[in-house]
Amino acid sequence: MSLQGHKKRILVAVVALPILVLFIIKLPSYCFLGLLAVVNIIGMWEFLKMYRTSSFWIALGVIISLIIFLLNCFNFQYALHYYALTFIVITVIRLLSKKDPHSALQEISPLIIGLLYIPTLISFQWFLREHGWQWIIYLYGVVWAADSFAYYIGKGLGNRKLYPEVSPKKTWAGAYGSLLGGSLASIILGYILINKTFLSLAVAGLLIGFISIFGDLVESMFKRDAGVKDSSFIFPEHGGILDKIDAILFAGAILYFGMRFI
Repeated sequence: MSLQGHKKRILVAVVALPILVLFIIKLPSYCFLGLLAVVNIIGMWEFLKMYRTSSFWIALGVIISLIIFLLNCFNFQYALHYYALTFIVITVIRLLSKKDPHSALQEISPLIIGLLYIPTLISFQWFLREHGWQWIIYLYGVVWAADSFAYYIGKGLGNRKLYPEVSPKKTWAGAYGSLLGGSLASIILGYILINKTFLSLAVAGLLIGFISIFGDLVESMFKRDAGVKDSSFIFPEHGGILDKIDAILFAGAILYFGMRFI
């Protein structure tokens, strides 16, 4: 990346970070819920746009994703019911459209996958926030450190490719950097914010750094399949919303399930 590109990345971070901290710590929790809802809407739009989905399915997908996200946040025990009903609605609408049935799966599969991928995984950030804003700061900080270490160590030391078919620029050195960055940030932030033992924080950091790699690779797989470089161009030199939260989506779910063991 050029020096100009790094300056743009830093500028975006300088502007976005105080706003994010404001929503997480200072404002009432429902403001953070609103922020997640906006991220969900944009992320779903990016995902469907990436696959060149028709405007009708994009609009329907964004609306359904918002409904599912909010329902998940307040009544997650009924999540299976929401998805079953959603599947029925989408397939019946496609059936009644009287289009060529041979393209039915191709047309609605991005919508189905997007609804499983985005509103479901974003919901876990709200679940973490309900246990205290410290868990959200911890999650974001550890994932950011893992991502930054992966980028710079991979850039400086990486030769052997990790998974070139999916993400040509990612290297094994970058993957090790993700584990290192995740562990260090987990130990530091965890000690300050959630007061857990050194060993449990080190293990949690390794796990978050590890799963962050997969979150990144899964989104790269989708982009490669869709034939695009970035999910959108909302952030200069950063890409779209999905490009920024891909690792957080996976890490947030894993952290929520594992927080009782830390």
